[in-house]
Amino acid sequence: MAEGLTKRFASFTAVDHLDLRIEKGEVVGFIGPNGAGKSTTIRMLCGLLRPSEGRASVAGFDVGRQPEEVREHIGYMSQKFSLYGDLTVRENLRFFAGIYRVPHHDLGERMRFAISMAGLEGREDVLVRTLAGGWKQRLALGCAILHRPPILFLDEPTSGVEPEARRRFWDLIHELAAGGVAILVSTHYMEEAEYCNRIALIDGGRLVAMGTPSELRQRSLGGDLFEVDCVPLGAALKALGSARGVVEAAIFGDKLHIVLGQGGLSAEELPRFLAEREIRVGSVRPATPSLEDVFVRLVSTTRETRAAS
Repeated sequence: MAEGLTKRFASFTAVDHLDLRIEKGEVVGFIGPNGAGKSTTIRMLCGLLRPSEGRASVAGFDVGRQPEEVREHIGYMSQKFSLYGDLTVRENLRFFAGIYRVPHHDLGERMRFAISMAGLEGREDVLVRTLAGGWKQRLALGCAILHRPPILFLDEPTSGVEPEARRRFWDLIHELAAGGVAILVSTHYMEEAEYCNRIALIDGGRLVAMGTPSELRQRSLGGDLFEVDCVPLGAALKALGSARGVVEAAIFGDKLHIVLGQGGLSAEELPRFLAEREIRVGSVRPATPSLEDVFVRLVSTTRETRAAS
């Protein structure tokens, strides 16, 4: 839980009064462009950076006053995997088990679980630098959860990993969440946001919006999105520009995308409305905006609001 979390570096504000809450067993996606403040936020929540302002509590410990206790109760994985290439799989696991103070009587069982999860049975004595990216990724996750932390921070863990390995990695994330682990994962792959229970959009160090993927789609559009197959497109676009209840209309390929708000033209009325203006309509179908569309729209709206204030 974070309230007003802020981090300044001299005159530069990297994170600006951020509020964030993650529940047990929840996967929250942290989405934003490079330099948005994602990694800085995660490092503060991990007790690695002291906040300039605000407060945050992780696993019941204050990140500013109790950073050591915070680090003992979390798992952290960065995009560089934090593994040692000149050590074997087994040696890396033993090293991280020592850092996390895994009890000796639990070590064998924890290591077997991590090796099985990573799909590295029979490769325990292979040097990590020789492993493919997907195996390194899963091994790094295994190292991060050897001490069975209740909270897991993943900072762009799928960067540079092939799509199939990313999909398998997300399966592991959901298995951990099903066991009650709270997970905050940052990513620049917009399609991965679909795998999250909730999404936190961040830009310029500020939280732009937070909600489920469906909530963010609804909020960003201000209405329902429809795909309209019609000709001529230019005339249809001009006619809809002044139509009551049309929030937005734009050409997408050889079709129109139209956002209809409340109290105006309905989807059922669209064909007749256009036909009356000598526009032929083939179909009107509900459409789902991509999360990339949602992010661009929300960020642009926020930036316009900031510029006007």
